[in-house]
Amino acid sequence: MDDAAVLALLAEADHSSRLPRMGGVARADGVAIVSEQSWSFSTVDGRVRSGAMPTPPRLFRVPLLRGLAKLALALAPLLGRNGAARGRDRLILLAALAAPLPLAFAPGGMRTFALVGVTIAVLAWMVRGRTLRLHGAEHRAIAAAELHCLVATWCGERRPTRFSLRCGTNFAALLIPVSLLLDHLWVFPPASLAPVFATLAALALTMEIWIAAQRALRPVGRYVMLPGLALQRLTTREPALEDTRVALRALAGVLAADQCGWKNP
Repeated sequence: MDDAAVLALLAEADHSSRLPRMGGVARADGVAIVSEQSWSFSTVDGRVRSGAMPTPPRLFRVPLLRGLAKLALALAPLLGRNGAARGRDRLILLAALAAPLPLAFAPGGMRTFALVGVTIAVLAWMVRGRTLRLHGAEHRAIAAAELHCLVATWCGERRPTRFSLRCGTNFAALLIPVSLLLDHLWVFPPASLAPVFATLAALALTMEIWIAAQRALRPVGRYVMLPGLALQRLTTREPALEDTRVALRALAGVLAADQCGWKNP
C-alpha cells in the first residue's frame, strides 16, 4: 500500500463512527497495530505485513481467565505466522516469557525481586534503538483514530497525545504491587505448584484491575493508571513525523483488513 492509498484510507476513516478498537506494540524496527480481527506491522523502511488475529476462546469472557487469554492473544502480532518477531528476536522473546516459570519456585521475597529484575531486563531489550519514539508514535496514531484526525496527524497539523491508558506499561506498573500483595496474602496451603498459581493469579488479577480502570469513569480510572502514565515518560519519546507515519501505515493496514466492519454504508 503506497502513501496515497494510505492517505485515502485515513481520510475515509476520519468520517466513520464505526472504527474498530485498536491497540499496538512498538519495536526497534517498526510498529504493530491490532484490532479484534487483524494485525498489521509497519517497518521503518516502509514495508507492511498483516495477518488475522486468532479467534478468542470461550474463556475469553470468564473473569480472571479472560485476562490470561488477553495476554496470550497480545502475542499474535509478534509470534504469529509472518509476525513482527523473527529469528533471534523471537528466541529472546520466548525466553523472556519462559523466565518467570523457574523464578516462581524461588523464595517469596527473592521471587518478587527477581521478577522485577527480569521485567527491567526485558524492557531494556524492548526499548532499544528507535523503539521509544515509535512507542509514542503508536499511541499517537491510535489517539488520532479516536479523535478522527488521522489525515491531520499524517500531515503534521495535529499531534495527539503520546500517552495511553491502554498501554502495556500501565499493566506492568500495576503488576509489581499486585505481585507483592499476593506474596504476603497467599492463603492456600504450600505445595510444589503454589508459586506458579500465585504468579498466574497475579497476572490475572492485574489484568482485571487494568480492564476495570479503563472502563471506570474519570477521574477514578486515571488515578489507578497514574503510575503507568508516569512510567510512560520513560518508555516513550516525542515521535518525529516520520515515526508517526510508520504507525499510521500499520493502522491503515488494520483498517484495510477490517474495512467491511467500519466503512459507512
